[in-house]
Amino acid sequence: MLDHSAVMNWRFEDVRQSYTARDAILYALGLGYGQDPMDADDLRFLLEDRLLVVPTFSVVLGGPGRWMADPRTGIDWIRSLHGEQGLRIYSPLPPSGEVIGRNRVTNIIDKGPGKGALLMMERDIINAVTGEMLATRTSTSFLRGDGGCGAPAQAQPAPHRLPERAPDQTHVMSTRPEAALIYRLSGDWNPIHADPEKAAKAGFERPLLHGLCTFGMIGRALIATACAQEPARLREMGGRFSAPCFPGETIAVDLWDEGGGAFGFQARVVERDMVVFKSGLARIS
Repeated sequence: MLDHSAVMNWRFEDVRQSYTARDAILYALGLGYGQDPMDADDLRFLLEDRLLVVPTFSVVLGGPGRWMADPRTGIDWIRSLHGEQGLRIYSPLPPSGEVIGRNRVTNIIDKGPGKGALLMMERDIINAVTGEMLATRTSTSFLRGDGGCGAPAQAQPAPHRLPERAPDQTHVMSTRPEAALIYRLSGDWNPIHADPEKAAKAGFERPLLHGLCTFGMIGRALIATACAQEPARLREMGGRFSAPCFPGETIAVDLWDEGGGAFGFQARVVERDMVVFKSGLARIS
C-alpha cells in the first residue's frame, strides 16, 4: 500500500538531459509531422536549417524514471494508469540544448478502499545554461491498487466543462501504423506499445499508442488551428485521458473557442467514435 508520508516527501534529484536537433525531429516524426513531405508548415519541425521544436517536446524531457516502482513508495505501480496530463509553456525550447528536470509530488487524493488513489506531480523544465524556466509539466496518475492509503480526505479537482454546443472547428489527423514504434524512440520503452504479446497480456488486442503521443498530436492540432500555425502562441494545454488510441486510427480534435484565448477541446478516434481525451482546456496568446 502507498506510504503517504514517504511519497509526499519523496526526494527527487535534479535530472540533467541533453537533446539534439535529431531528437527534436524524431519526436515530431512520432507525432505524424511530415506525412505530406510538401507541407511547408510541417517541414519547420523537421528540417534542421529552420528548425522549430514542437512545444509538447517538453513532456518527454527531465523525467525521474520509474521511481514509483521503488518498494519504499509502497505503490502498486503495475496497476497505475496515466489519468491526466497538462503543460504550461513559458518560453520556446531551443533546437538543441541541455535542460534540468525538477520533479515533485504535489498531492495525493485517497478515493477510498477499492477505489484507488490519485497522485499529482509537477516537473519544471529549466534551461541548464541560462536558468530560464521553459515549461512546467503536470500529471495525475490513477493508482488503482492504492485506495485506502490514508491520505487526507479531499475532493478531486473538477474537470473543465466543455460548452454544450457543436464544436467551432474540428481538426482531423491520421496516425501511421508504425506510429508507436517511432514515438517510443523519444524515451517511452513500455513494451505494450511495441510488442503484441506484451500488449495482449495487458488486456489489449494489439499495441496501443502512447498517451503522450496522443497528447502531442492534440498539441499539433491546436498549433494548426487555434494558433494559426504559430507554435509560440501555445501557452497551456491539459485534460484527461479517457480511452486508448491505436496506431493507424484517425484522431479528430474538436475545439470550442471560449473567448479570451481559451479553447476547450476533446480528441476522438473516428473509426470507433470514442473520446480518448476529454475535458481539455488550452490557452493561446
